Amino acid sequence: MSHVKTFGPVDERSLAQLERCMQAGDAEFGVLCADHHPGYSQPIGGGIAYEGYVSPSGVGYDIGCGNKAVLTDLTRADLGALGGVEPVMREITRRISFGMGVPAQERVDHPVLERIRGADFAPQRKLAQLAASQLGTVGSGNHYVNVMEDEQGRIWVGVHFGSRGFGHKTASGFLALAQGLPFDARAHEGEMDSPPVLFEAGSELGESYVAAMELAGEYAYAGRDVVVAKVLEILGARTLHEVHNHHNFAWWEEHFGRPYWVIRKGCTPARPGQEGFVGGSMGDESVILEGIHSPENEQALFSTVHGAGRVMSRSQAAGRVRRRRRWACRHRDCGRVFDPGGAGSGRPVCPEHPEAGVGKVWVEERLRPGLVDWPAVQARLRAQGIVLVGGGADEAPEVYKRLPDVLAAHAGTVRVKHRLRPLGVAMAGRDVVDPYKD
Repeated sequence: MSHVKTFGPVDERSLAQLERCMQAGDAEFGVLCADHHPGYSQPIGGGIAYEGYVSPSGVGYDIGCGNKAVLTDLTRADLGALGGVEPVMREITRRISFGMGVPAQERVDHPVLERIRGADFAPQRKLAQLAASQLGTVGSGNHYVNVMEDEQGRIWVGVHFGSRGFGHKTASGFLALAQGLPFDARAHEGEMDSPPVLFEAGSELGESYVAAMELAGEYAYAGRDVVVAKVLEILGARTLHEVHNHHNFAWWEEHFGRPYWVIRKGCTPARPGQEGFVGGSMGDESVILEGIHSPENEQALFSTVHGAGRVMSRSQAAGRVRRRRRWACRHRDCGRVFDPGGAGSGRPVCPEHPEAGVGKVWVEERLRPGLVDWPAVQARLRAQGIVLVGGGADEAPEVYKRLPDVLAAHAGTVRVKHRLRPLGVAMAGRDVVDPYKD
């Protein structure tokens, strides 16, 4: 008999995903945290305790995605000596790369790169160059670098991202192996509600996955360390305390007196006394929390939320657009765009500036409007005193639940130690698409 602990209002599709994954591996215990929503195979915000399996589809594509927060030795008043929050955020986005497959602005060396070059799972060694080029990059979607203040006006730095292309290619490689394909082949990606991919924990494939996953997790930790160190350098600050954890990972843990592989996708580990950093939306407070000892937390596999949880899809929020290549006039004050003609129609000529010539540009054709008024969101955040660099309608506060609401659902399992108000938020722009998904 299986036992599922749920928090907050339950999304039936997410619950069905969790139960399907549990049944496939004879799992007795699962949890749906209050920020849950459907994911690929296993729901985001879901955790499962398997006795004999590890699950690459459960951990997901962004192996080791997680959060790091550090308390600095600065106060809000100290930011004035740096010119305020805005120049700090501009310098962060100048020195740190955000977006899809983007190489780092400033290359760094790190011991994890040498471990990748000599990885136990040999196919990962071929990813060493990719790993080196992206170490310390943040990605897009809901990944961010935040500057925040706590109740005492002390400055914190918080980041959220994972193992980038290295982790994505590791995950997709094992999904290919599960289909009998080579590691570097393209796996046939199933539907969102596909059954899980499970490897027996003691098998050759299972042990290889665990070794590769743990290395991708080390890389994710290293990337967050590198980004935070750069932000501290920009601020001229020192670290007084840090909180750092994954929320997409598989852990070998003991629960109810027995050992399990606990697969958490979008779940923050929260054993009694264990701290976690959980971010709200770009306009809401984040928190430092810790797990407490209670029967309810034990039933939750000592797991809690990793964020606020989406209530609106990206396409609902931002609408649907189609990106196409078009000819555009090169004249500085024109930029007129021309629809392509038929086959063999050749290069068009601008009737107003025939001498300027034309060049190919990307344009967005709006197929369906979104529900979020992005300029209004930007104005609202400015009025709140939040400096936002990047971001888009698909990450607006209204596409998420309120973090206080999801935390209230977990009362009795965690306690909040600090509430962190956003001062500056840096994210990839809305025009960036990132294939390195959850």
